[in-house]
Amino acid sequence: MKKIAFSGTLDPITNGHLWVIQEARALADEVVVFISENPVKKPQFSALERKDIIERSVAECGWDNVSVVIVKGDYTARAAKRHGIEYLVRGIRNTSDFDYENLIQQTNVDVLDGAKTIFVMPPRDLGSVSSSFVRALQGPVGWHWTVKKFMPMPAYIAWIKSWLRTDWQKLWETETDIDSSKLVHWFDYLTGEEAYGAARRPYHNLDHLVHGLSEISAWASNTGASNSDVAILKKAFWFHDAVYGGKSADLSNEEQSARMWLEAGLGSQHQQEVADLIRVTDHFQSAMLVHPLKDAMLSVDLAILGQAVDTYEAYAAAVRIEYNEVDDAAYRAGRGRVLDYFQGLAESGHLFADPWFADLYTSQALINIKREKAQSQVLTGK
Repeated sequence: MKKIAFSGTLDPITNGHLWVIQEARALADEVVVFISENPVKKPQFSALERKDIIERSVAECGWDNVSVVIVKGDYTARAAKRHGIEYLVRGIRNTSDFDYENLIQQTNVDVLDGAKTIFVMPPRDLGSVSSSFVRALQGPVGWHWTVKKFMPMPAYIAWIKSWLRTDWQKLWETETDIDSSKLVHWFDYLTGEEAYGAARRPYHNLDHLVHGLSEISAWASNTGASNSDVAILKKAFWFHDAVYGGKSADLSNEEQSARMWLEAGLGSQHQQEVADLIRVTDHFQSAMLVHPLKDAMLSVDLAILGQAVDTYEAYAAAVRIEYNEVDDAAYRAGRGRVLDYFQGLAESGHLFADPWFADLYTSQALINIKREKAQSQVLTGK
């Protein structure tokens, strides 16, 4: 078979979709992915954005025989015929899918005189993965780590950037005196290659940003925090790691990030409060600083320690990569001192200064810290 087509809204493309495309590649020399532009649906990403995400996703797989076409104002089956394609491929996950897709197949052929459909059945681990399934996971703390398992990386990055853009825009809704172009500039900067979006950041990256902002929202919902406190916390968290591996040898990353916030000129509300809250994440300055939201800010920043085992281990591995210039013996010694410090705080009930975070995460944090220490001791033969 020369050509075969796969179609859908693909908002976003998932690993289930990629599996179907891979099956199509096994059946034909060339695969065309048709993106349906349906005016009735309101997708998260525009057709052009979805086209770009899909193209980058298939390129990441190393597939050079897959092209993407946007279908406007026509049925996919007829569009396929116009492109010289006689067959569409569709994934069938269950009997409901079959009943629906069989009806579409009959319509395509008998009514529209369009392409016929070949059905393929995905493996069990991908049987429930769909765009709607992924969208339903968004929201609670850790949602991004969950959806990451079901999406190609280009789609995942686009998805969390879309979520971050919504969070960023909501943060400034009450501040009408800010130049909108400034807000666009700083969003692009913070999520781009100069800050959290940098490829050189294994941990202090977009994942860390999404996690912290999600933790703040959950904390606010459970403690009745004021909108003003939430805004201050979120602004500080957006900027707290804006500078990482900064150019100044005399100033900490946190101090440089605080100064960047002040120089950004993003409104007049709580400017100094936000800067001081950024500074409390510098452990060398923290003990000397007093701030009404200090406990919450530090707890948000350390919340990664109390996550599920697989998430914590991914975090520990990412931290190791951040210090890849340090040899193993020196790293284990330094990391060991940090873990000893965290363990002491956890055992004394002071790892998370905010009571809500303490109740939620202290027990699991202690388990995680002890496990990492034990694994390090096995590696060193101690």
